[in-house]
Amino acid sequence: MPSLYNLAEKNLRRSYFYLTFFVVVVIFLGWAFSLVFNSQLILILAIILSFISAFASYWYSDKVVIALSGAKPVKKEENPELYRLVENLCITAGLPMPKLYIMEETQPNAFATGRNPKHSAIVVTRGLLNKLERTELEGVLAHELAHIGNRDILLSSMVVVLVGIVVYLADLFWRMLFWGGIYSRDRDSKAQALLLVLGLILAILAPILAQLIRFAISRRREFLADATGALLTRYPEGLARALEKIAQDQTPMQRASQATAHLFFANPFKGKQARSWLTNLFSTHPPIEERIKALRSMHI
Repeated sequence: MPSLYNLAEKNLRRSYFYLTFFVVVVIFLGWAFSLVFNSQLILILAIILSFISAFASYWYSDKVVIALSGAKPVKKEENPELYRLVENLCITAGLPMPKLYIMEETQPNAFATGRNPKHSAIVVTRGLLNKLERTELEGVLAHELAHIGNRDILLSSMVVVLVGIVVYLADLFWRMLFWGGIYSRDRDSKAQALLLVLGLILAILAPILAQLIRFAISRRREFLADATGALLTRYPEGLARALEKIAQDQTPMQRASQATAHLFFANPFKGKQARSWLTNLFSTHPPIEERIKALRSMHI
């Protein structure tokens, strides 16, 4: 059974691999766009941007994510029960105490972020605290601590920044194309047409590729975090019941976005948003029914 300990090193290596991959993609996009627009400045800017974005995604992605969520820090005296639950789980898991934040959202949900266990945070919604029983809340918190212990949080937080950079570059290409910067007197018409096609293909594929990478790294980690969280609490049923309640709750989340959806314990999109073909195409969460079935098949 995967655990907090044998997954951490693997996920750390994977984080560095994806970080390097995104740097290469951004530089390649800059090179391609510099050919299309006949400007070496674009390549230079892409190189600078790739390293700045890589640095920022490693050191500051958690702060970006928390800012996007609108979460506020919660003190121990404001919610001693929440702190007690997390502290007890941290002792069991052998993890340092993360910072705790609350989102003023009525939808029950949560996520973890940070670059490592010593610099981590758990964000819970007000709805999660108000709508779940103690054992259910403990199951969700254990799931999020599993993400911290497994080092999922670094990769998940970096993806928010790095995917955003790739999508931004693709959008920048379309704007430059609209402004009419494609043509050059020093290049024949066939070469211009070829480079235009290349630029269009890259601009279309880049954000799709970035989203598919995010999609590929997210679904499996939810099953692993469920299993590890259940081992921490020794009570899979608590987490299974939490999933059932969250699935039945159709309260929309006001600050849900495609950029941060993969971070949450459960898909934050509800109602019409959840049935959107685009939302389903890039869904980063496995079906809740499958997660519940896996939990109830565990024998602890």
